[in-house]
Amino acid sequence: MLEKIRVDKWLWAVRIFKSRSIATEACKSGKIYIQNTPVKASHLISPNVILEVRKNGYRFQFQITKIIDKRVSAPLAAECYLNLTPEEELKKYESWFSGKATPEIRLKGSGRPTKKERRELDEEKESLLDWDDDL
Repeated sequence: MLEKIRVDKWLWAVRIFKSRSIATEACKSGKIYIQNTPVKASHLISPNVILEVRKNGYRFQFQITKIIDKRVSAPLAAECYLNLTPEEELKKYESWFSGKATPEIRLKGSGRPTKKERRELDEEKESLLDWDDDL
């Protein structure tokens, strides 16, 4: 059993981030903290460490209970940490998320968006979700 692992690899393995490169980028941009100190992607973590993850404008807190280095299913990943995120932060996420599942609407006859239009749409959505500067 592993005793220590890189923080970016663990965040990817327990499905906090969709890919390891996104987890690495979050570390580089200072969105992963241990004891109010930003950590690099190569920082080694062990059980009982409390991580603060700033993602999409929210501050999540996780206590590591188990070290894994391979990506596993969501139910198995949930056993590897305790979610210590404050209740008001979870409610903030739930209040934002409710009613957001409506599909995008395009004018009839305009067809599918081109690659350039898709990038512009994605950038616009990113700017709406990127609140991390406020934290």
